[in-house]
Amino acid sequence: MEPIHVLSTMAFPADWLDRLRAISPRLVVTQHTTATLGELPRELWERVEVLYSGAVFPELAHAPRLRWVQLDTSGVDHVVRGPLWRSDIAITTLNGVAPTNMAEFAFMMMLAFAHRMPQMFDHQQRRDWPSPADRWTRFMPLELRGATVGIVGYGSIGQEIGRMARGFGMRVLGIRRGGARPATYQLPGMAEPVAPDRFYTVEQLPEMMAECDYVVLIVPYTSATHHICGEVALRAMKPTAFLINIARSGVVDDQALIRALREGWIAGAALDVFEQEPLPLDSPLWPMKNVIISPHVAGYTPYYYERVFDLFAENLRRYMARQPLLNLADREREY
Repeated sequence: MEPIHVLSTMAFPADWLDRLRAISPRLVVTQHTTATLGELPRELWERVEVLYSGAVFPELAHAPRLRWVQLDTSGVDHVVRGPLWRSDIAITTLNGVAPTNMAEFAFMMMLAFAHRMPQMFDHQQRRDWPSPADRWTRFMPLELRGATVGIVGYGSIGQEIGRMARGFGMRVLGIRRGGARPATYQLPGMAEPVAPDRFYTVEQLPEMMAECDYVVLIVPYTSATHHICGEVALRAMKPTAFLINIARSGVVDDQALIRALREGWIAGAALDVFEQEPLPLDSPLWPMKNVIISPHVAGYTPYYYERVFDLFAENLRRYMARQPLLNLADREREY
């Protein structure tokens, strides 16, 4: 039987690649770590059938055998308007690899705001020990029990946030598009997801946000979600509420958010993603005391290679058996 040539442009460990090769003697797995197409010889593409890559894609005319691309990302916004997207080549994502760590990250931010960590760090940096009366005013926490969290994007990560929120005694609201979904990757041993107390439609976003003490954005970035969190939605929030964005910068209207933070429409925001990264030094977000900035790390986990291997290996088995692939991108929905 003909070999199946698999190419990775990522920097995966050698033993990881050997484990892939062990799946079948038909698999010929090679790795050329690069971030640019020009570093790969054109003749390499002539035999590649399966590609694992973040953003290095060949000209399709140079890759006549390419049948499937496994993205090294959960989102597909960087390929939506390209020739790969318009082709009939299967595209799969890393959806489901990071629900635990991203849910924990979201709760870290909620707890940080609830227990006044930004104010504590500010006093620490100034070596300022406040008076008893000042401590009562500045550091009185907000308990998560009884608070309402709105989760915009109730997929695998949103469901894990919802499950954890229930453990904290929170009320859970969610937004998710309806309809059938292709088979998705599930981490082994994950607890059963919980349904929110109420589902809202995307059109009802301002209505949902008005109910929330915390809003977590984890929705895919598509043409339909571009700037869904804009002035109307932000003005609907309580002035005591906090926004947490661990999705993509494009789902938020940055200028409206900056106004909201400056003018007190909302109490604060935790931002892990930005329109321009690194965040420019002159960004007005840096000095804001009601903002927590993190450098796009919410998805980091020490178990990344293990989980990616499990997903990719399972998809390789499915591909060879001509079974449906996990996390197949939906061209119509753009995720």
